[in-house]
Amino acid sequence: MSERNGPGTGQGVGVWFVGARGSVATTAIVGLLALRARIVAPVGCVSELEPFADAALPGWDDLVVGGHDIVHTSLEKRAEQLAEAGVVPHRVLASVRGGLSEVDAEIRCGYHPATHGGAQAPAAERLAEDIRDFARRHGLARVVVVNLASTEAPLPHDPAHDSLAALEESMADPARTVLPPSSLSAYAALRAGCAYVEFTPSPGITLPALTELASREGLPYAGCDGKTGETLLRTVLAPMFSARALRVRSWAGTNLLGGGDGETLADPAHAGSKLESKARGLAALLGDEVTAPLHIDNVPDLGETKTAWDNVSFEGFLGARMSLQFTWTGYDSALAAPLVLDLTRLTSAAHAAGRTGPIGELAFFFKDPYGSEEHRFAEQARTLFEWAATL
Repeated sequence: MSERNGPGTGQGVGVWFVGARGSVATTAIVGLLALRARIVAPVGCVSELEPFADAALPGWDDLVVGGHDIVHTSLEKRAEQLAEAGVVPHRVLASVRGGLSEVDAEIRCGYHPATHGGAQAPAAERLAEDIRDFARRHGLARVVVVNLASTEAPLPHDPAHDSLAALEESMADPARTVLPPSSLSAYAALRAGCAYVEFTPSPGITLPALTELASREGLPYAGCDGKTGETLLRTVLAPMFSARALRVRSWAGTNLLGGGDGETLADPAHAGSKLESKARGLAALLGDEVTAPLHIDNVPDLGETKTAWDNVSFEGFLGARMSLQFTWTGYDSALAAPLVLDLTRLTSAAHAAGRTGPIGELAFFFKDPYGSEEHRFAEQARTLFEWAATL
Protein backbone atom coordinates (compact mmCIF):
# COMPACT_ATOMS: atom_id res chain seq x y z
CA MET A 1 0.00 0.00 0.00
CA SER A 2 1.27 3.47 -0.76
CA GLU A 3 1.85 5.99 2.03
CA ARG A 4 -1.10 7.99 0.76
CA ASN A 5 -3.42 4.99 1.07
CA GLY A 6 -2.19 3.34 4.24
CA PRO A 7 0.93 2.60 6.28
CA GLY A 8 1.83 -0.61 4.45
CA THR A 9 4.19 -1.65 7.23
CA GLY A 10 2.60 -4.99 8.16
CA GLN A 11 3.48 -8.51 7.19
CA GLY A 12 0.06 -9.86 6.31
CA VAL A 13 -1.48 -9.83 2.84
CA GLY A 14 -5.09 -8.92 2.26
CA VAL A 15 -7.31 -10.54 -0.35
CA TRP A 16 -10.35 -8.42 -1.14
CA PHE A 17 -13.03 -10.27 -3.06
CA VAL A 18 -15.51 -8.36 -5.20
CA GLY A 19 -18.52 -10.67 -5.06
CA ALA A 20 -17.36 -11.97 -1.68
CA ARG A 21 -20.52 -13.95 -0.92
CA GLY A 22 -20.73 -15.66 -4.31
CA SER A 23 -20.07 -19.34 -4.92
CA VAL A 24 -16.42 -19.04 -5.96
CA ALA A 25 -15.45 -16.59 -3.22
CA THR A 26 -17.26 -18.59 -0.54
CA THR A 27 -15.58 -21.80 -1.68
CA ALA A 28 -12.19 -20.06 -1.68
CA ILE A 29 -12.78 -18.69 1.84
CA VAL A 30 -13.90 -22.07 3.18
CA GLY A 31 -10.87 -23.65 1.52
CA LEU A 32 -8.47 -21.09 2.94
CA LEU A 33 -9.82 -21.59 6.47
CA ALA A 34 -9.59 -25.35 6.06
CA LEU A 35 -6.01 -25.13 4.78
CA ARG A 36 -5.07 -23.02 7.79
CA ALA A 37 -6.64 -25.58 10.10
CA ARG A 38 -4.74 -28.37 8.28
CA ILE A 39 -7.95 -30.33 7.77
CA VAL A 40 -7.64 -30.51 3.98
CA ALA A 41 -4.74 -31.01 1.59
CA PRO A 42 -3.96 -28.28 -0.98
CA VAL A 43 -5.33 -30.33 -3.88
CA GLY A 44 -5.78 -28.08 -6.93
CA CYS A 45 -3.46 -25.38 -5.57
CA VAL A 46 -0.81 -24.90 -8.23
CA SER A 47 1.27 -22.66 -5.97
CA GLU A 48 1.90 -25.65 -3.70
CA LEU A 49 3.72 -27.56 -6.44
CA GLU A 50 7.48 -28.12 -6.35
CA PRO A 51 8.41 -25.28 -8.78
CA PHE A 52 7.08 -22.80 -6.21
CA ALA A 53 8.88 -24.30 -3.22
CA ASP A 54 11.48 -21.52 -3.07
CA ALA A 55 9.24 -18.65 -4.21
CA ALA A 56 8.57 -15.87 -1.72
CA LEU A 57 4.82 -16.42 -1.54
CA PRO A 58 2.60 -15.46 1.39
CA GLY A 59 1.52 -18.50 3.40
CA TRP A 60 -2.06 -19.50 4.03
CA ASP A 61 -1.83 -18.08 7.54
CA ASP A 62 -0.70 -14.71 6.12
CA LEU A 63 -3.85 -14.10 4.08
CA VAL A 64 -6.58 -11.89 5.54
CA VAL A 65 -9.93 -11.80 3.73
CA GLY A 66 -12.44 -9.03 3.19
CA GLY A 67 -14.59 -7.90 0.32
CA HIS A 68 -17.54 -6.16 -1.27
CA ASP A 69 -20.89 -7.64 -2.23
CA ILE A 70 -24.36 -6.37 -3.07
CA VAL A 71 -26.15 -9.38 -1.55
CA HIS A 72 -26.69 -9.86 2.15
CA THR A 73 -26.85 -13.65 2.51
CA SER A 74 -24.25 -14.51 5.14
CA LEU A 75 -21.14 -16.48 4.24
CA GLU A 76 -22.22 -19.20 6.62
CA LYS A 77 -25.60 -19.55 4.90
CA ARG A 78 -23.95 -19.50 1.47
CA ALA A 79 -21.50 -22.19 2.58
CA GLU A 80 -24.41 -24.29 3.84
CA GLN A 81 -26.00 -24.04 0.39
CA LEU A 82 -22.74 -25.13 -1.21
CA ALA A 83 -22.52 -28.05 1.20
CA GLU A 84 -26.02 -29.19 0.23
CA ALA A 85 -24.97 -28.91 -3.43
CA GLY A 86 -21.96 -31.15 -2.85
CA VAL A 87 -19.25 -28.52 -3.29
CA VAL A 88 -18.21 -28.14 0.35
CA PRO A 89 -17.88 -31.25 2.57
CA HIS A 90 -20.11 -31.01 5.65
CA ARG A 91 -17.22 -31.95 7.95
CA VAL A 92 -15.19 -29.05 6.58
CA LEU A 93 -18.05 -26.60 7.01
CA ALA A 94 -18.51 -27.68 10.62
CA SER A 95 -14.84 -26.94 11.31
CA VAL A 96 -14.74 -23.44 9.79
CA ARG A 97 -18.07 -21.88 10.84
CA GLY A 98 -16.45 -19.54 13.35
CA GLY A 99 -13.94 -18.34 10.79
CA LEU A 100 -16.71 -17.66 8.28
CA SER A 101 -18.41 -15.32 10.72
CA GLU A 102 -15.15 -13.43 11.22
CA VAL A 103 -14.66 -13.00 7.47
CA ASP A 104 -18.30 -12.03 7.00
CA ALA A 105 -17.75 -9.11 9.36
CA GLU A 106 -15.14 -7.79 6.89
CA ILE A 107 -17.51 -7.69 3.91
CA ARG A 108 -18.84 -4.26 2.97
CA CYS A 109 -21.70 -3.18 0.74
CA GLY A 110 -20.64 -3.11 -2.89
CA TYR A 111 -21.68 -0.89 -5.78
CA HIS A 112 -24.82 -1.46 -7.82
CA PRO A 113 -25.77 1.06 -10.51
CA ALA A 114 -29.48 0.48 -9.94
CA THR A 115 -29.32 1.54 -6.30
CA HIS A 116 -26.58 4.17 -6.45
CA GLY A 117 -27.67 7.74 -7.08
CA GLY A 118 -25.46 10.58 -8.25
CA ALA A 119 -21.94 10.69 -9.63
CA GLN A 120 -19.71 7.62 -9.62
CA ALA A 121 -16.69 9.42 -8.15
CA PRO A 122 -18.01 9.34 -4.54
CA ALA A 123 -18.97 5.67 -4.96
CA ALA A 124 -15.46 4.83 -6.13
CA GLU A 125 -13.96 6.72 -3.20
CA ARG A 126 -16.18 4.83 -0.76
CA LEU A 127 -15.07 1.48 -2.21
CA ALA A 128 -11.41 2.54 -2.10
CA GLU A 129 -11.71 3.74 1.48
CA ASP A 130 -13.25 0.41 2.52
CA ILE A 131 -10.10 -1.30 1.24
CA ARG A 132 -7.74 1.24 2.84
CA ASP A 133 -9.53 0.88 6.17
CA PHE A 134 -9.28 -2.91 5.92
CA ALA A 135 -5.52 -2.65 5.30
CA ARG A 136 -4.98 -0.20 8.16
CA ARG A 137 -6.98 -2.15 10.73
CA HIS A 138 -5.12 -5.38 9.97
CA GLY A 139 -1.71 -3.79 9.44
CA LEU A 140 -1.36 -5.34 6.01
CA ALA A 141 1.68 -4.97 3.80
CA ARG A 142 -0.48 -5.04 0.66
CA VAL A 143 -3.90 -6.07 -0.63
CA VAL A 144 -4.84 -7.96 -3.79
CA VAL A 145 -8.34 -7.21 -5.13
CA VAL A 146 -9.94 -10.11 -7.02
CA ASN A 147 -13.13 -9.64 -9.03
CA LEU A 148 -15.42 -12.67 -8.72
CA ALA A 149 -18.71 -10.89 -9.35
CA SER A 150 -21.21 -11.86 -12.04
CA THR A 151 -20.10 -11.59 -15.66
CA GLU A 152 -20.98 -8.29 -17.33
CA ALA A 153 -21.93 -7.58 -20.93
CA PRO A 154 -19.25 -6.38 -23.37
CA LEU A 155 -18.72 -2.64 -23.08
CA PRO A 156 -19.28 -0.29 -26.05
CA HIS A 157 -16.56 2.27 -26.65
CA ASP A 158 -16.89 5.53 -24.73
CA PRO A 159 -14.36 8.35 -25.28
CA ALA A 160 -14.38 8.85 -21.50
CA HIS A 161 -12.57 5.51 -21.19
CA ASP A 162 -9.62 6.58 -23.32
CA SER A 163 -7.70 8.63 -20.74
CA LEU A 164 -7.64 8.96 -16.98
CA ALA A 165 -8.38 12.69 -17.11
CA ALA A 166 -11.46 12.17 -19.29
CA LEU A 167 -12.63 9.29 -17.12
CA GLU A 168 -12.39 11.18 -13.85
CA GLU A 169 -14.12 14.21 -15.32
CA SER A 170 -17.00 12.00 -16.42
CA MET A 171 -17.14 10.20 -13.06
CA ALA A 172 -17.78 13.55 -11.36
CA ASP A 173 -20.88 14.13 -13.50
CA PRO A 174 -24.08 13.03 -11.68
CA ALA A 175 -25.78 12.49 -15.03
CA ARG A 176 -23.21 9.93 -16.22
CA THR A 177 -22.78 6.23 -15.45
CA VAL A 178 -19.45 5.90 -17.17
CA LEU A 179 -18.06 2.71 -15.62
CA PRO A 180 -19.62 -0.75 -15.22
CA PRO A 181 -19.33 -2.22 -11.69
CA SER A 182 -16.22 -4.31 -12.52
CA SER A 183 -14.34 -1.27 -13.83
CA LEU A 184 -15.46 0.88 -10.90
CA SER A 185 -14.07 -1.83 -8.59
CA ALA A 186 -10.82 -1.87 -10.56
CA TYR A 187 -10.56 1.90 -10.34
CA ALA A 188 -11.16 1.79 -6.57
CA ALA A 189 -8.55 -0.97 -6.16
CA LEU A 190 -5.93 1.06 -8.00
CA ARG A 191 -6.80 4.20 -6.05
CA ALA A 192 -6.30 2.19 -2.87
CA GLY A 193 -2.84 1.12 -4.05
CA CYS A 194 -3.77 -2.51 -4.69
CA ALA A 195 -2.88 -5.10 -7.29
CA TYR A 196 -5.91 -6.33 -9.22
CA VAL A 197 -7.02 -9.70 -10.60
CA GLU A 198 -9.90 -9.99 -13.08
CA PHE A 199 -11.15 -13.55 -12.77
CA THR A 200 -14.22 -12.92 -14.95
CA PRO A 201 -14.51 -11.85 -18.61
CA SER A 202 -16.00 -8.49 -17.52
CA PRO A 203 -14.42 -5.21 -18.72
CA GLY A 204 -12.68 -4.67 -15.39
CA ILE A 205 -9.28 -3.07 -15.77
CA THR A 206 -9.10 -3.32 -19.57
CA LEU A 207 -10.12 0.30 -20.23
CA PRO A 208 -7.18 2.47 -21.39
CA ALA A 209 -7.84 4.96 -18.60
CA LEU A 210 -7.46 2.23 -15.99
CA THR A 211 -4.31 0.70 -17.44
CA GLU A 212 -2.95 4.27 -17.47
CA LEU A 213 -3.80 4.58 -13.78
CA ALA A 214 -2.16 1.22 -13.00
CA SER A 215 0.99 2.35 -14.78
CA ARG A 216 1.02 5.68 -12.97
CA GLU A 217 0.58 4.00 -9.59
CA GLY A 218 3.14 1.28 -10.38
CA LEU A 219 0.71 -1.57 -9.78
CA PRO A 220 0.48 -5.07 -11.32
CA TYR A 221 -2.68 -6.71 -12.57
CA ALA A 222 -3.68 -10.06 -14.04
CA GLY A 223 -6.61 -11.61 -15.93
CA CYS A 224 -8.93 -12.41 -17.45
CA ASP A 225 -11.58 -15.14 -17.21
CA GLY A 226 -10.34 -18.01 -15.08
CA LYS A 227 -9.61 -21.19 -17.04
CA THR A 228 -11.22 -24.05 -15.11
CA GLY A 229 -12.88 -26.62 -17.37
CA GLU A 230 -13.71 -26.81 -21.07
CA THR A 231 -11.17 -24.18 -22.13
CA LEU A 232 -8.52 -25.84 -19.99
CA LEU A 233 -9.00 -29.02 -22.01
CA ARG A 234 -9.02 -27.10 -25.28
CA THR A 235 -5.64 -25.50 -24.53
CA VAL A 236 -4.22 -28.96 -23.88
CA LEU A 237 -5.81 -30.78 -26.81
CA ALA A 238 -5.66 -28.19 -29.59
CA PRO A 239 -1.82 -28.11 -29.68
CA MET A 240 -1.87 -31.90 -30.03
CA PHE A 241 -3.65 -31.66 -33.38
CA SER A 242 -1.23 -29.01 -34.61
CA ALA A 243 1.83 -30.97 -33.45
CA ARG A 244 0.58 -34.11 -35.24
CA ALA A 245 -0.21 -32.15 -38.46
CA LEU A 246 -3.89 -33.08 -38.21
CA ARG A 247 -6.34 -30.60 -39.68
CA VAL A 248 -9.16 -29.53 -37.36
CA ARG A 249 -12.23 -28.79 -39.46
CA SER A 250 -14.64 -27.79 -36.71
CA TRP A 251 -14.79 -27.62 -32.92
CA ALA A 252 -18.30 -27.30 -31.51
CA GLY A 253 -19.04 -26.89 -27.85
CA THR A 254 -22.06 -26.79 -25.57
CA ASN A 255 -22.01 -25.66 -21.94
CA LEU A 256 -24.79 -26.62 -19.53
CA LEU A 257 -24.85 -24.90 -16.17
CA GLY A 258 -27.17 -23.85 -13.39
CA GLY A 259 -26.76 -21.72 -10.28
CA GLY A 260 -25.97 -18.02 -10.40
CA ASP A 261 -23.73 -18.38 -13.44
CA GLY A 262 -26.44 -20.13 -15.39
CA GLU A 263 -28.94 -17.42 -14.54
CA THR A 264 -26.52 -14.62 -15.46
CA LEU A 265 -25.35 -16.19 -18.70
CA ALA A 266 -28.92 -16.94 -19.79
CA ASP A 267 -28.93 -13.28 -20.81
CA PRO A 268 -27.31 -13.16 -24.27
CA ALA A 269 -25.77 -9.76 -23.53
CA HIS A 270 -23.91 -11.14 -20.51
CA ALA A 271 -23.06 -14.43 -22.22
CA GLY A 272 -21.36 -12.45 -24.97
CA SER A 273 -18.32 -11.68 -22.83
CA LYS A 274 -17.85 -15.34 -21.93
CA LEU A 275 -18.31 -16.55 -25.50
CA GLU A 276 -15.85 -13.99 -26.86
CA SER A 277 -13.26 -14.96 -24.24
CA LYS A 278 -13.55 -18.65 -25.06
CA ALA A 279 -13.51 -18.07 -28.82
CA ARG A 280 -10.37 -15.92 -28.82
CA GLY A 281 -8.32 -18.67 -27.23
CA LEU A 282 -9.43 -21.36 -29.66
CA ALA A 283 -8.90 -19.06 -32.66
CA ALA A 284 -5.36 -18.34 -31.46
CA LEU A 285 -4.64 -22.05 -31.16
CA LEU A 286 -6.22 -23.27 -34.41
CA GLY A 287 -6.73 -20.24 -36.64
CA ASP A 288 -9.80 -18.17 -37.42
CA GLU A 289 -10.80 -20.40 -40.35
CA VAL A 290 -11.96 -23.23 -38.04
CA THR A 291 -15.72 -23.40 -37.56
CA ALA A 292 -16.24 -23.23 -33.80
CA PRO A 293 -19.85 -22.70 -32.67
CA LEU A 294 -20.28 -22.49 -28.91
CA HIS A 295 -23.48 -22.42 -26.85
CA ILE A 296 -24.18 -21.72 -23.19
CA ASP A 297 -27.48 -23.02 -21.80
CA ASN A 298 -28.99 -22.38 -18.38
CA VAL A 299 -30.21 -25.60 -16.77
CA PRO A 300 -31.32 -24.68 -13.23
CA ASP A 301 -31.62 -28.33 -12.22
CA LEU A 302 -27.82 -28.68 -12.45
CA GLY A 303 -27.27 -26.28 -9.58
CA GLU A 304 -23.54 -25.83 -8.96
CA THR A 305 -22.58 -28.51 -11.50
CA LYS A 306 -21.33 -27.53 -14.94
CA THR A 307 -21.12 -29.87 -17.92
CA ALA A 308 -19.28 -29.12 -21.16
CA TRP A 309 -19.58 -31.31 -24.25
CA ASP A 310 -17.28 -30.81 -27.25
CA ASN A 311 -17.21 -32.41 -30.69
CA VAL A 312 -13.99 -32.04 -32.68
CA SER A 313 -14.06 -32.96 -36.36
CA PHE A 314 -10.60 -33.44 -37.86
CA GLU A 315 -8.95 -34.70 -41.01
CA GLY A 316 -6.06 -37.15 -41.20
CA PHE A 317 -3.88 -38.72 -43.88
CA LEU A 318 -5.53 -39.17 -47.30
CA GLY A 319 -8.42 -36.97 -46.15
CA ALA A 320 -9.76 -39.51 -43.65
CA ARG A 321 -12.49 -37.87 -41.55
CA MET A 322 -12.37 -38.58 -37.83
CA SER A 323 -13.70 -37.06 -34.63
CA LEU A 324 -13.02 -36.62 -30.95
CA GLN A 325 -15.75 -36.09 -28.37
CA PHE A 326 -15.30 -35.32 -24.71
CA THR A 327 -17.47 -34.44 -21.74
CA TRP A 328 -16.28 -32.51 -18.71
CA THR A 329 -18.52 -32.37 -15.65
CA GLY A 330 -17.48 -30.70 -12.45
CA TYR A 331 -18.15 -28.16 -9.74
CA ASP A 332 -16.87 -24.94 -11.23
CA SER A 333 -16.48 -23.29 -7.83
CA ALA A 334 -14.30 -26.14 -6.59
CA LEU A 335 -12.14 -25.85 -9.72
CA ALA A 336 -11.92 -22.05 -9.55
CA ALA A 337 -11.39 -21.49 -5.82
CA PRO A 338 -7.82 -22.88 -5.54
CA LEU A 339 -6.81 -20.88 -8.61
CA VAL A 340 -8.14 -17.73 -6.93
CA LEU A 341 -5.96 -18.47 -3.91
CA ASP A 342 -2.97 -19.17 -6.18
CA LEU A 343 -3.47 -15.89 -8.01
CA THR A 344 -3.68 -13.98 -4.75
CA ARG A 345 -0.35 -15.40 -3.59
CA LEU A 346 1.40 -14.95 -6.94
CA THR A 347 0.09 -11.45 -7.62
CA SER A 348 1.04 -10.37 -4.12
CA ALA A 349 4.55 -11.71 -4.65
CA ALA A 350 4.79 -9.88 -7.98
CA HIS A 351 3.66 -6.65 -6.30
CA ALA A 352 6.23 -7.10 -3.52
CA ALA A 353 8.93 -7.66 -6.14
CA GLY A 354 8.10 -4.36 -7.83
CA ARG A 355 6.29 -5.77 -10.85
CA THR A 356 3.97 -3.34 -12.65
CA GLY A 357 1.45 -3.66 -15.48
CA PRO A 358 -0.01 -6.92 -16.82
CA ILE A 359 1.56 -10.11 -15.49
CA GLY A 360 1.72 -12.17 -18.67
CA GLU A 361 3.37 -15.08 -16.86
CA LEU A 362 0.00 -15.78 -15.23
CA ALA A 363 -1.60 -16.59 -18.60
CA PHE A 364 -1.67 -20.21 -17.37
CA PHE A 365 -4.73 -19.32 -15.26
CA PHE A 366 -6.82 -17.49 -17.86
CA LYS A 367 -8.83 -18.00 -21.05
CA ASP A 368 -8.00 -14.55 -22.41
CA PRO A 369 -4.78 -13.54 -20.65
CA TYR A 370 -3.56 -9.98 -20.26
CA GLY A 371 0.01 -9.42 -21.38
CA SER A 372 0.38 -12.68 -23.30
CA GLU A 373 -0.60 -14.12 -26.67
CA GLU A 374 0.34 -17.66 -25.62
CA HIS A 375 -2.61 -20.06 -25.24
CA ARG A 376 -0.85 -23.45 -25.38
CA PHE A 377 -1.17 -24.95 -21.93
CA ALA A 378 2.23 -26.66 -21.82
CA GLU A 379 3.99 -23.45 -22.87
CA GLN A 380 2.00 -21.44 -20.34
CA ALA A 381 2.97 -23.88 -17.60
CA ARG A 382 6.65 -23.72 -18.54
CA THR A 383 6.58 -19.91 -18.49
CA LEU A 384 4.81 -19.85 -15.13
CA PHE A 385 7.24 -22.29 -13.50
CA GLU A 386 10.28 -20.45 -14.85
CA TRP A 387 8.88 -17.16 -13.57
CA ALA A 388 8.24 -18.71 -10.15
CA ALA A 389 11.95 -19.34 -9.81
CA THR A 390 12.57 -15.59 -10.03
CA LEU A 391 10.20 -14.64 -7.22
